[in-house]
Amino acid sequence: MTAPALVLADEPTGNLDRGSTSDVLAVFDRLHARGRTIVVITHEDEVAARAERVVRVSDGRIAGDDRLVPA
Repeated sequence: MTAPALVLADEPTGNLDRGSTSDVLAVFDRLHARGRTIVVITHEDEVAARAERVVRVSDGRIAGDDRLVPA
């Protein structure tokens, strides 16, 4: 599959240096600009801050659902 409508990424930047993290997020930005939906699971606030929407989960329950303006 070369053009998925949805990309699921579980901790895609978890063990990366800042440069590599920036590269991965740039790929996600390009995919999103082409109409793809990107779902990222992360513990990193800096990564979450790049999203348009952040759903926070705590103890298996939704603890927050915020729409953001990407930085």
